[in-house]
Amino acid sequence: MQLEARYKWLPAPMLSLLLFCVWLLLNNSVSLGHLILAVILAIFIPLGTQPFRTKQPQIIKPALAFSHFLLVLYDIITANVQVAMLILGPNKKLTPGFVKVPLDLTDSMPITILASTVSLTPGTVSAEVYPWRECFTQGDKPEQMFLLIHVLDLKDEQALINTIKQRYEAPLKEIFQC
Repeated sequence: MQLEARYKWLPAPMLSLLLFCVWLLLNNSVSLGHLILAVILAIFIPLGTQPFRTKQPQIIKPALAFSHFLLVLYDIITANVQVAMLILGPNKKLTPGFVKVPLDLTDSMPITILASTVSLTPGTVSAEVYPWRECFTQGDKPEQMFLLIHVLDLKDEQALINTIKQRYEAPLKEIFQC
């Protein structure tokens, strides 16, 4: 019961803490007036914006999330080198194409993270997620969601799909338990 009461006044504790700290840092002061105003802002801004926030899945496995972040960072660096070699190399025959990756993810945040991961990795760009969930009425669910990806040099479509699903989507499913 106490936990529910705390979240009623602080619906987003981390956001409140962030607002409190940012206010003090922006003003470069810890005077009593700034502390009081920081507390007021830290309480009332999250309360006022709560109706506009959608419920997102929580990170269930933070250690896996951190290792996934490091993997993506490594992939970004190596993909930069590969794309530079493709563009600057002697063989300029690129075969660009679109690939439709079927998604097992269902929540919007993990899908957004997956699409962002694909777009951050040079040589690939997320073009669209379809069918859009907003296009369906309350009771309808799409049978299958897809991520449409543009690839700079497409050699093997199925290998790319398998890589994205195993290297990026599977860890996200485990991190968010969705």
